[in-house]
Order: sequence, then structure tokens, then C-alpha cells
Amino acid sequence: MKKIAFIVIVLMSTLSFSQSNFEKAVKLFNEKKFTEAKTLFEAYLKSVPNHHKTIEYLGDIAGSTQKWDVAIDYYKKLKTSNPNSANYWFKYGGAMGMKAKSVSKFKALGMIDDIEEAFLKAASLDKKHIESRWALVMLYIELPGIVGGSEKKAQKYADELLAISKVDGYLAKGYIDVYYKRYKEAEVHLVKAHQIGKSATTYAKLYDLYMNKLKDKAKALNIKK
Repeated sequence: MKKIAFIVIVLMSTLSFSQSNFEKAVKLFNEKKFTEAKTLFEAYLKSVPNHHKTIEYLGDIAGSTQKWDVAIDYYKKLKTSNPNSANYWFKYGGAMGMKAKSVSKFKALGMIDDIEEAFLKAASLDKKHIESRWALVMLYIELPGIVGGSEKKAQKYADELLAISKVDGYLAKGYIDVYYKRYKEAEVHLVKAHQIGKSATTYAKLYDLYMNKLKDKAKALNIKK
């Protein structure tokens, strides 16, 4: 009986120590001390294999240091073991997208279908998933038409964003207008976004439009006030 009690105590101590390491790693991650956090997360993963949150953190750390292949591997494990998680599909697609930007155009073309599939899957799994819809807006705008780019598709997801979040919707529509150099239309959308959001992001987008696109210094300075 004493032997069993001793084993239980040892196991509880080990679990407590591991949990403590995880909490320390999260704290370091939030402080952007990624190297130290990575060491603790890897140690925790050895003691608690397939711990989803730890794998996600390791994927995020890899992404923050632009180690896209490593990030892709972590997120692939997550979306494979959790196929109904919109967030994991989104992060997998995001890492793939960033890798595509760092390789040759020929290699990037071969990745487009997987990237699109991941974002579409995330959007279908969560009808209110903002990040995946933003990703699809940007993907369809930046892709050439010959490989799937389409303003119509981009506008579809901008409309979905508008239904979920007015600020994101107007920002997305402003982003599309700016891309096509429809600066007056962009002004209408970005003004609405700023009136609703009144955030650093909405201000920056509107200020950039006035200062760098419309070359209207007076309007730029007016919103700066």
C-alpha cells in the first residue's frame, strides 16, 4: 500500500512539474521570448505527447521565426487530428501561404490549391471565422485570374465579413478598392470602417489612403487631429 502511495505521489509531482513548465512556457511566449519558450514547450510535449495547445504554440513560434516548413508540419498534425477545427485549418493554410511567398513562382503555383482548400475549409467549418475570410479576400485579389484570382470571389468573402463584423467588412472592401486603384470608392468604405471602429488599424488605413493614394494632405492631417 505504501509503495502504491509513493508511486502516486511521484506521478503527481511529475505532472505538477510538467504543468509548471507549460505555464512558464506560455508566459515566455507572451513576452515574445520564443527561444526560451520553445525549449520548455518541447520538453512538455515529451512528457505529454500530442498536447494540442503545445503543438500549436510550437507552430506559432516556428511561424514567428519564418520557419515555414516546421510550422506547416505542426499545423498539419493539428488539422489532421482535429479536422473540425477552423483555426487549425486556417493556420495550416496561412503557413503554406507564407511559404509560397518565399519560394519560386513555379513552386508557389503548385501550392495554391492546398492553400485555397485550407482557407475554404476553415470558412466552412466556422461561419463567423473572420481570419479565414480575410485570407480568402487577399488570396483571390492577389492571385492572377489564370490561376483562380477573382474580384468576384474576393467580394463574396468581403460581404461575408460585413455580415460578421462591419469594421472588417468595410476594411476588406476598402482593401479591394485600393488594390484596383478605385481610391474614391475606397474612401467611402474606409471612412465607414473608421467611424465604427475608431481603432489604430482603421486610422492607419484611412490616413495612408489620404496621404499616399489620394495625395490629400489636408484630409490626412484632419483625421490625424
